[in-house]
Amino acid sequence: MEEKKRLCGYYNYTVVLTYLGMLAGFTGITFAMEGAYRQTVICLMAAGICDMFDGAVAATKQRDAREKKFGIQIDSLSDLICFGVLPALFTYQIGGKGHLVFLAASFYVLCTLIRLAYFNVLEEERQQMETGSRKWYLGLPVTSAALLLPIFFILGRRLMLRADLLFSAVLGMMAAAFLLPIKIKKPYMAGKIGIIFTGAVEFTILLLGFGLDV
Repeated sequence: MEEKKRLCGYYNYTVVLTYLGMLAGFTGITFAMEGAYRQTVICLMAAGICDMFDGAVAATKQRDAREKKFGIQIDSLSDLICFGVLPALFTYQIGGKGHLVFLAASFYVLCTLIRLAYFNVLEEERQQMETGSRKWYLGLPVTSAALLLPIFFILGRRLMLRADLLFSAVLGMMAAAFLLPIKIKKPYMAGKIGIIFTGAVEFTILLLGFGLDV
């Protein structure tokens, strides 16, 4: 017998970070539309921080099969907004809305969509056969945009590089890497510390605006 619910969906603490990450991503989209690019990248990184810890938070609660499936779907839908649409719109706006950046942004969103849908299929199958978290990624995770895009934004501003060429190339390479069937091992403690340290440096530069005009 199906459980009677007051609202569709789940609202316990295991999904709070996912919801907050999506809201950070949407806020970044509005900043991109207004041309506030530094704030856009900060929102992208905030969404990345939420995504980094939402899995660990979810693992602290015993969830039934439906809650686990919901977690997979809601996480990927949030990722599509935060690490698909947001970087694409950011590139389209900062690149001057030209044909090249439009093509790169479109290709990027399409590849993000395909990867996330395929990941959902694989993850549901994996959870049926084994317990615990995954140990490998197949292809570059889309959440890598939260770490890579700020690096190129900072370098592009400091070196005064053409934004249309720079971000079109970055998004094109990332999009291709999303779909390449290469196995990437999940980072252990040392790798996570390195990611957190790099992100902290980027976040500090962006927050204080060292040498960044926008």
